[in-house]
Amino acid sequence: MSTMFNELLDWNRWNNFNADDRGMTPKMNVSESDTDYRLELCIPGLKKEDLHISIDTDNNLVIEMQQTEEKKNEDEKRHWLRREFSSTQFKQLLTLPENIKKNQIGAKVENGILTVTLPKFTAEEQKQLAQTITVE
Repeated sequence: MSTMFNELLDWNRWNNFNADDRGMTPKMNVSESDTDYRLELCIPGLKKEDLHISIDTDNNLVIEMQQTEEKKNEDEKRHWLRREFSSTQFKQLLTLPENIKKNQIGAKVENGILTVTLPKFTAEEQKQLAQTITVE
């Protein structure tokens, strides 16, 4: 039992973890219905201004997050013994399926959860997208 507490209190061990190991990579839920896919990312403390969502030229959904700690006036009589607040960055690329209505993708932030909705084409709509090319 004491070994477990020693490991938990080993600050050097925890400081050597990378950002992903300390929970800087948001946890993500992905669900599907007949009409859409839904992504939910846990992003406590981030605001919509900290987020950038786009589709790149390779048909990837790109979710980027960046939060920078504001520098506060420091008290010259005080010095830091430990300081862990810092900038946080995250970038996730997700390949989009072919049946997504790219122009109708929506995103919202509520209670620390980013929800991205990816509407699907119906089978009928996909048939309408198919084209025949006339050979001249």
